[in-house]
Amino acid sequence: MCWHCQSEVSGEYFCDRCVKVQPVSKETDYFTCFGFPRRLTIDPGKLEAKFYELSRAFHPDFYQNKSETEQSISLGNAATLNSAYRTLRDPIQRVEYLLDLEAGSVKEIRNSPPADLFEEILELQDTLDEYRASDRASDAGQQLRTTLQAEQQTLEERKRDMETQLQQLFTDWDLLQDRGEATSQARSERDRLLKQMRETLSNRTYVKSIINDLVATIG
Repeated sequence: MCWHCQSEVSGEYFCDRCVKVQPVSKETDYFTCFGFPRRLTIDPGKLEAKFYELSRAFHPDFYQNKSETEQSISLGNAATLNSAYRTLRDPIQRVEYLLDLEAGSVKEIRNSPPADLFEEILELQDTLDEYRASDRASDAGQQLRTTLQAEQQTLEERKRDMETQLQQLFTDWDLLQDRGEATSQARSERDRLLKQMRETLSNRTYVKSIINDLVATIG
């Protein structure tokens, strides 16, 4: 309902009757802000074009002579729009946001070693500790550095593999959304995809943190 004329609002952000700007509902997710379905593959060009279109509509310059209410609404809408754009333009932030919407808080993404890397990560941490305590200019220090550089390259490859897995999961998710089925089989598939995305994202997050640690240590 329009805050100004109390009529029903059918448009996105403006009242059809009095044309006053309307606040973005707290129930509106970032995908809906841009008129997109909850798909994980988004055309960057379309996202950017919609962002600039809405940014112009909420620009403070257009509301300088408006009421305080309209100025406040335009600023609030612009802030929401900026946050939505930053989130959706980045594939990793986008899937984190989707997981938050569809399956609870993204904070559940763990930051512990993937099971298949557990022993390898423990050995790597020992090597890192040994390198930090070493004379880095010595032959032993240089050998440790070479070992760590090789480990970093291996982890970078693993991270790329995980990102490839995520891209495939994005495609599978989008196909499921496009079908729009409400069957028990579709719900099971939805839950499976969300679980796999969360698991893969958790693994990537942990591996990325180790890579960052390596970069900070050996440059």
